[in-house]
Amino acid sequence: MQILHTDLLCIGAGLAGERCAIEVAGAGHSVVCISLVPARRSHSVAAQGGMQAALGNAIMGDGDSPDVHFADTVKGSDWGADQEVARMFVEAAPIEMRRLAHWGVPWNRVVAGTHTYWKGGKPFEATEKTENHGLIHSRAFGGTAKWRTCYASDGAGHAVLYTMDNRAAQLGVTVHDRSEAVSLIHDGHTCFGAVVRCLRTGALRAYLARATLIASGGYGRIYRASTNAIICEGTGLSIALDTGVVPLGNMEAVQFHPTGTVPTDILVTEGCRGDGGTLLDREEYRFMPDYEPDKAELASRDVVSRRMIEHMRKGLGVEGPYGEHLWLDIRHLGEAHIRTKLREVDEICQNFLGIDPLYQLIPVRPTQHYSMGGVRTDKTGAAYGLAGLFSAGESACWDLHGFNRLGGNSLAETVVAGGIVGRNIAAFLDGYDVSFPTAPVREALQRAEERVVRLIAGSDGKESVYAVREAMYDVLEKAAYVFRNGTDLAWGVRELEALQERAAHIGLKSSGSGANAELALALRLPGMVRLAQCVCHGALERTESRGSHCREDYPERNDRDWLNRTLATWQEGATLPTLTYEPATAVFELPPGDRGYGGGKVIAATTSEEAV
Repeated sequence: MQILHTDLLCIGAGLAGERCAIEVAGAGHSVVCISLVPARRSHSVAAQGGMQAALGNAIMGDGDSPDVHFADTVKGSDWGADQEVARMFVEAAPIEMRRLAHWGVPWNRVVAGTHTYWKGGKPFEATEKTENHGLIHSRAFGGTAKWRTCYASDGAGHAVLYTMDNRAAQLGVTVHDRSEAVSLIHDGHTCFGAVVRCLRTGALRAYLARATLIASGGYGRIYRASTNAIICEGTGLSIALDTGVVPLGNMEAVQFHPTGTVPTDILVTEGCRGDGGTLLDREEYRFMPDYEPDKAELASRDVVSRRMIEHMRKGLGVEGPYGEHLWLDIRHLGEAHIRTKLREVDEICQNFLGIDPLYQLIPVRPTQHYSMGGVRTDKTGAAYGLAGLFSAGESACWDLHGFNRLGGNSLAETVVAGGIVGRNIAAFLDGYDVSFPTAPVREALQRAEERVVRLIAGSDGKESVYAVREAMYDVLEKAAYVFRNGTDLAWGVRELEALQERAAHIGLKSSGSGANAELALALRLPGMVRLAQCVCHGALERTESRGSHCREDYPERNDRDWLNRTLATWQEGATLPTLTYEPATAVFELPPGDRGYGGGKVIAATTSEEAV
């Protein structure tokens, strides 16, 4: 059994993982990143629209500031965010965008003079300032008072990840790709690293590390219809939950993006709407201003997704061979804009949908997109429960986003949090040493090896891993979609309890432990079902509507009883997670109030009757 040593083990080599690694390696510590795929194929590469930062260079961002960005972020979170974290983020984001430019990210730049822009399908002219010529440009995104999303056409994730990977290589960061963490090594108090399985050979290795970072992205692939890459099955969260002491935060907060394409579920960026695209119904009528007169298509994602579902429920959706959908119209933006600033959208439409968005409407509907929930950390990035364990990016509940994150904030969070948490890890390592006890290492390796042997032998049963996954998809599609209710959630909790039992009796139809996709899924699936149960059980218990968590039977946002964060832990042998709660934020820089879009009543924290 191979045992490797490093100062920092990064589980994940996307933007958050490599940004942390850069800080730690730059401070003179050794770093190994493990990744399911080559680093440049991490899901960060798929991000399209851009990163929010209050630079104020574009004329439509004139007067922007971290204070305005902070207010947008907290309102976008429906007051579920940690406001100390939100303040750190908005202050650091402009610095990080300029740092990325210095490292080589080719941001779109301001061109002085008068230009035609679009809003809500209508053109208008604006004059960019001469003194800002050549500075980083920005576009509109949903839920923002100013245009502040820095972009590189519609391939921001691609541009930034390639730049980041180059930087990591320069600093000597080691990446072991096609490797998957199957468990954390710990003694209930301290994390010592992870047991990792090579996806090429099936061999197990122990990585012993003074610090371990979970930066493995989200868990979107517990849903059938998701914009996430197929690697986003929540492995990092699952192994944290398996410890029994590390809680996951706000797992019921799942974001659905308004414009997942039909039938592929591939995302077309919010930049389409930010640049002036509109949503149309079956009559090709633009309906969003009827629901949201001020923000229209640029309300926050949770609001736009709900309005789309509401509109389709009225019988105004477009019937198609792959189900009901609506239309996204960007035709009026013109060839020069679509073929350059929205070129990835153009390629997706032509290559995957067989349509040309310059002349045809894009079929879209709300699709699972982002996980606000994750490994609960403090504001330094240190995970609750185990010393030496950290998390950053989408896999973490830091908690910048609360119950809904604004478009452009998550991609920015990967590098902002990556930098902050990376510096904190470097400082932690400077004053920290650990002895690696042999018993937890040996026991973790033995458990992992026994799981593989039993699955291959079919010792625990013959359940089909694919049948169990499909059943999990069915449950979440009914119980934990855009709209939720107590009856469906209670059913979902019961169904997932039964699926946990089935997941414990999986047997393989294939054989061999090397490059075996069935075995890899069989190792992940019990954890995926537990994550699904954290979503459903947390949503059932939270009897209010806040951000992306919309209970039709409890439509009010209830600050009196639910201005808090859910923490889910899972004890060995349990069929349900243990749920506890903590205040959403220790500091209220912006007191709870009206978001300014989305409607709905708020039960105020100060009284049981008063609504604001």
